[in-house]
Amino acid sequence: MDHFFQQLNRDLKQQGYALPRLIVDDQALEHNLQTVVTQLKTAPHLQPRIVVKSLACMQLLKRISQRIVTQRFMVFHLPQLLPILENFSEADILLGKPMPVSSVQHFYEFNHHWQDANIQWLVDSQQRLLQYLEVAKLLSLKLKINIEIDVGLHRGGINSLQSLSQLLKTICSHLEYLQFSGLMGYDAHVTKLPSIIKKADLAYQESQAIYQQYIEVIQQHFPDLYTNELCFNGGGSPSFSFHVKHSVCNDLSFGSMLLKPSDFDSESLSAFKTALWIAAPVLKVLPYTQLPGLPILNQLPHRSKALFIYGGYWMADYVYPQGVRPHLLYGRSSNQELVNVPKHTQINVDDYVFLRPTQSEAIIPQFSTLYCYKNSEFEAWETFRE
Repeated sequence: MDHFFQQLNRDLKQQGYALPRLIVDDQALEHNLQTVVTQLKTAPHLQPRIVVKSLACMQLLKRISQRIVTQRFMVFHLPQLLPILENFSEADILLGKPMPVSSVQHFYEFNHHWQDANIQWLVDSQQRLLQYLEVAKLLSLKLKINIEIDVGLHRGGINSLQSLSQLLKTICSHLEYLQFSGLMGYDAHVTKLPSIIKKADLAYQESQAIYQQYIEVIQQHFPDLYTNELCFNGGGSPSFSFHVKHSVCNDLSFGSMLLKPSDFDSESLSAFKTALWIAAPVLKVLPYTQLPGLPILNQLPHRSKALFIYGGYWMADYVYPQGVRPHLLYGRSSNQELVNVPKHTQINVDDYVFLRPTQSEAIIPQFSTLYCYKNSEFEAWETFRE
């Protein structure tokens, strides 16, 4: 990677206008997209669904949509719903979390022309379903309802077959206003559990068995609701590789793995490459770190020189130059962060320090622009700031 960062440093300096930049490496992104296309071919029953929050940039979403050939999206943040509808003529949207009922009502009151859009609203309880029903009656809507089920993550969603039956009975009683569209079971715990507690393969098998039980309730007790059009959504990037091998789902969500921030370093995603970086200009280079109020420490031999960079304190890890790290005692700063590098490191004012984000969904909205880096050129892509 040294050569990559050295070339990126030279190309950034050629651009001028030195500000902290969020960069997507086009070559790594293309590798990840090809990996997805290849793996999805082994599971033709799975329809891919792009997670918007993790890739919150319209040009990036368009690139991925075209490459993977899908206009299915999962939306977690309501202000991102409208841009998807406006930019994708065949958008099929599944909400990734239950929205407050006032937000649902507000959306339809101010966007009358999207009343027939293909939106599945996620419901996690009987109470929320009844709230949505009242909005549908008030605004003369027919809402598509996807039911969140707990398949082992324990982050909410219904957790009993009886609860599913209750919700489906309510839908059946109000078919003028409600349409059952499927289930959503997120299984990120599969790869997050320490193997000493439960191995990933076993955790996945258990989550799938739970999911299958919910599907069977629909098949056996609500056959009129069971159609080939139902969306049985699962996955998330952490369990993507499990689903493409075998899945009771027919709809598979993923997003972060296409950029692979460090929180997604796992054996199951080893085929993917890191594609997202932060570049921060060096503002000051000092021969060593001088700690305020501690003159004795300042007189000791120093193994590191001190850099002050433009910005800092992102959810990201310093990766280049080699050995770069924040100072343990000086403290963090989002304005001019102090970092140390080995004293023999060749680095000057106006060079760049590079960081790897831990999450894409947290980092992308902090930057107004995502720069696509290809053949030493940078193409500016506007991000979703809200």
